Amino acid sequence: MLKKPNGTTSNKDLALVKAIAKESRSETLARLHASSNGLTSKQAEENREEYGSNTIASNKHNSKLRFLAEAFITPFTLVLLVLATLSLFTDYIFVPAGEKDLTTVAIMLTMVLISGITSFVQNVRSSNAVDSLLKMVSVTTDIIRDGKDQEIDTSEVVVGDVIRLAAGDMVPADMRLLTSKDLFCSSSSLNGESNPVEKIATEKPKLGADRDYLDYPNILYEGTTIVSGSGLGIVFATGERTIFGKLAHDISHNDVKNTTFDIGIKNVSKLLIIMTAIIAPLVLIINGITKGDWVNALIFSIATAVGLTPEMLPVIVTTNLVKGSIEMSKKGTIVKKMNSIQNFGSADILCTDKTGTLTQDKVVLERHYDLNLRENPRILELGYLNSNYQTGMKNLIDKAIIEAAGDELDISEIQRDYNKIDEIPFDFSRRRMSVVVENSDEQHGEHLLVTKGASEEMMAVATKLEVDGQILPLTPERKQKVMAKVNDMNDDGLRVIMLGYKRNPAPVGEFSVKDENDLILCGYLAFLDPPKESAKDALARLKYDGINVKILTGDNEAVTRTVGLQVGLNVDTVYSGADLEGKKPEELAKMVEECNIFVKLSPEDKTKIINLLKKNGHTVGYMGDGINDAPAMKAADVSISVDTAVDIAKESADIILLHKDLNVLEEGVRIGRKVFGNTMKYIKITLSSNFGNILSIMVASSFLPFLPMLPLQLLVLDLLYGTSCLSLPFDDMSDKFLKEPRTWSTKKLPKFMFYFGPTSSVFDILTFALLFFVICPQLTGGNYSALGATQKVAFVALFHTGWFIESLWTQEMVIHALRDPRLPFIKQHAAPGVTLATFGAGVIGTLIPFSFLATKLGFGKMPIEFMWVVFGILVLYILLTTVIKHFYLKSEKFLI
Repeated sequence: MLKKPNGTTSNKDLALVKAIAKESRSETLARLHASSNGLTSKQAEENREEYGSNTIASNKHNSKLRFLAEAFITPFTLVLLVLATLSLFTDYIFVPAGEKDLTTVAIMLTMVLISGITSFVQNVRSSNAVDSLLKMVSVTTDIIRDGKDQEIDTSEVVVGDVIRLAAGDMVPADMRLLTSKDLFCSSSSLNGESNPVEKIATEKPKLGADRDYLDYPNILYEGTTIVSGSGLGIVFATGERTIFGKLAHDISHNDVKNTTFDIGIKNVSKLLIIMTAIIAPLVLIINGITKGDWVNALIFSIATAVGLTPEMLPVIVTTNLVKGSIEMSKKGTIVKKMNSIQNFGSADILCTDKTGTLTQDKVVLERHYDLNLRENPRILELGYLNSNYQTGMKNLIDKAIIEAAGDELDISEIQRDYNKIDEIPFDFSRRRMSVVVENSDEQHGEHLLVTKGASEEMMAVATKLEVDGQILPLTPERKQKVMAKVNDMNDDGLRVIMLGYKRNPAPVGEFSVKDENDLILCGYLAFLDPPKESAKDALARLKYDGINVKILTGDNEAVTRTVGLQVGLNVDTVYSGADLEGKKPEELAKMVEECNIFVKLSPEDKTKIINLLKKNGHTVGYMGDGINDAPAMKAADVSISVDTAVDIAKESADIILLHKDLNVLEEGVRIGRKVFGNTMKYIKITLSSNFGNILSIMVASSFLPFLPMLPLQLLVLDLLYGTSCLSLPFDDMSDKFLKEPRTWSTKKLPKFMFYFGPTSSVFDILTFALLFFVICPQLTGGNYSALGATQKVAFVALFHTGWFIESLWTQEMVIHALRDPRLPFIKQHAAPGVTLATFGAGVIGTLIPFSFLATKLGFGKMPIEFMWVVFGILVLYILLTTVIKHFYLKSEKFLI
């Protein structure tokens, strides 16, 4: 049952389709003021102005206005604006003229600007980098413009353009066919129909078939894939005016998968909401009851809630992804969909075909034998007729046959003697393809159907064989002998396809799959596709990195097993597509785990295997470059293609390799893991650090007769720490981390927080005790309760200053302590940029209480000797964290 287009299709658009389908070719050209010779550049610009461009408007467009809004509308900036508004009333509007002071408001607005501008600049730079990368890989179409054929980006197509279509192309807009030759199309991505349908330019819709506009024989819709044949069409609708515009865009062009990382970020958000909902009211109640000032308690609890929010997370994630994608592009890997980098690094299984990936992508025709295994030019001639005259994707086998025939035969004479009549395109269930030719010389018009295909599939439609010029019945004994010879050649590493023919088949114009019967088998074509010299080493490196490679191929077992042995794969167990049929789910789940080589697979089989592996808990990558790979690529967690792939494969891909080489892929995987690791650093370290601060605040709020830190001081602390974290995307990851795939889960986050958050709280509480009972009394002349009002203000300001400095340095040092399981600064070192940012933030924060901002922010004059206390606390803190890491890793495999 065909899917109907979504609600974006208007009656006007549909009426246009119906009208054009019933018109003659000349009437359509006249309607569009176009010519079969295409448009000029000037006409194309005029049509773009009149009809619009070939793009789909998206609500997610990365405009600078949107980035500006996102940069300034964050929990951090919103709280600052609320506090600035409150300060405006309390420090300016509701105070006498002589006491009005806008300094605090100015400081808060400055912080808003610093935070917002940092995020805005980073997002714009990231967006520009993404756009630059995507321009390196684009889908183009063959267009007639200014009287000559040109390859242009599909987004440049306009109404009236004339486009040449060939196998592997994706139709870039709604088109009316002008000419067609054996044109078979697949609309499976749009309507779910898996079988290719023939389109014929000269046919019009049948009478009474107006409602079946999806089946119009002379109309092609955007998103359709050309399976075989060729054609010429004129564009009559582009962009959102196409019938399937938005649907084709969503399915084929911008199908963003919901990665495990996306799900993880959502779970972190839920965790933070729950924590905030519990902790913020507790802080409000505790401070309101103990201090009696509910307004300040409310402001402080709001600032505390912001302290729980990793406000730099979106910027850091984006920066990480963009930095990773740029690094990957330098290694020959282009990232089309940024969020796929996380899955790329997490992948523990890579599924791939063998041709071109494990092999040299250069197939050579080694033998063209008759059934007695003798070289026979007639066999090569039949193979040439089939490969040369078919209009589907000419694969490596077709190219090898044509090349060999060019070297050994007079192909100009063959082309003169034979004219093509029709073809029956290849499909992955029959695993055969046929052409029908007419012999215009010796046999005076004799029609000949020539079929080539996989051995078993050829046997299924053959009833006779040709041996030494004699036509003999294909008995079971003869069939067994033929297959034995095929198996012998397969064991030698040769891929064998068989040839068959039939004289004078069905009448012209009626050829179909049903005509592939009663064939006469006549010979073998044996090909060699040797393994790449780098394949064995690349597979060993992928295995070292924790990635299990599985071959998913349509080829037969013997050839695939031989190649597998040569590149070092385990070939003890091999399953075919037939072996998967009729099995129970638990049997299938076991089969896909124990086997690394799957042969004779259809596109549906490949998709089934990938879904089974995903169900077993694996993160699966799939590497493909053909029309048959598109369904499996859509099913995989991360899909990989190459720049030379067909359009549908490139459209389906998340990542595109500029070179079809597993070594390039392996380098990309390690970069993906680095991106993942640096993102996880920020999330884990920040959540545990913030959790520790909240615990410290709750303890201090319960026992201190004043707020442990002013709301504005808390926000400055948060801003300094968050800004220093912007350096984390530029940090390094250890080789040990990069060795294993990591799938991210929020289940371990609470445990991490409960281990390392209280660790910092221990030293915060130690700092509170030193400040309240030792340092502040010494500097102000007595215990807090015994001091006068002025001295109490000085006492509180000194306390706030001391904890602000200590808290900032412990937050900065925790980055170094938790970034790696080893002892920081001795056994492991952060990248220079991270070290500079963290120490720089610590120094700036330490200098603020000694600057002109001290009074406005409520800081006191703390003696510089206090830094020795902070230094001692930091040494003890790092040592204790190292001990806690040791105990944490006894029950957990990974720290980050």
